[in-house]
Amino acid sequence: MALLHRATLRPTKLDLLATWLPGRPWYQGPAGADVVSRGAYRFDDPAGAVGIETMLVGAADGPVHHVPLTYRDAPLDGADDWLVGTTEHSALGTRWVYDGCADPVYAAALAHAILAGTGQAEQYFEVDGRREVREPTMTVAVTGAGDADVAPVGAVRRVVDEDDTVIVTDSVELVVVRRPAAADPTGPTLLGSWDGQPTSVPLAYARVG
Repeated sequence: MALLHRATLRPTKLDLLATWLPGRPWYQGPAGADVVSRGAYRFDDPAGAVGIETMLVGAADGPVHHVPLTYRDAPLDGADDWLVGTTEHSALGTRWVYDGCADPVYAAALAHAILAGTGQAEQYFEVDGRREVREPTMTVAVTGAGDADVAPVGAVRRVVDEDDTVIVTDSVELVVVRRPAAADPTGPTLLGSWDGQPTSVPLAYARVG
């Protein structure tokens, strides 16, 4: 379950991404272009400390890019190269925004979502002491999931950031598809569809050793 705040961010997530995306090896689009959101989904951090949101974004006429983000209340040690930027959250204060592929909390959440078949977290706003469901902006499903007893991911040992991004952990390799399109990954796969993409396409998959 992801509990959200009705809050403002300065700069916004899309403002941060418009500056950060052109430097990525997998980005296709003009530098300086406005970035628009096509959809998003969330995972839950069981410890409740890190926000985990994945956005589908792109320039208005360009391809859609798959961008996992984590939101932290302090810098993540050793992850300076993966910092998207900082933003001021009207309810939570300063938030450090990272490319989730280098964040062990995201890696663990992605592995569990794929291998245990849990998919995305339900999202809620808390209003006047009660919870209101936030309807998702995209549909996420899992194919090929196995036993729900998923081995701990441990540390992120290496991240290979090319056309797709490979996250190497202690127990599994995770591949984040950066420009989702029809494909046939080998292994349990997270699929997604959104407005403008009515058929499900691979978003990420696991390579179990």
